[in-house]
Amino acid sequence: IADMAIWPWYGSLAKGERYDSGEFLQVHEYTHVIRWADEIEARPAVKRGRMVNRVMGPLETQLHERHDASDFQYKTQDKLQKPA
Repeated sequence: IADMAIWPWYGSLAKGERYDSGEFLQVHEYTHVIRWADEIEARPAVKRGRMVNRVMGPLETQLHERHDASDFQYKTQDKLQKPA
């Protein structure tokens, strides 16, 4: 449970994706921490969870509202937005 609780913040920090931490913390030296962050990020539940309430990035990764498990398949923004 602790891994899942800390990963959203610490995982991206450990991978050098926040606050220029890659240079400041020399994150490339912490190979086991990077492996841990990559393993958590690869979990299907984490991938789905990161989509919920997302308003930036590719439309297929944005699920503005989630009310049912099928929303991940049928209600991402790429499927809801009308072509211009």
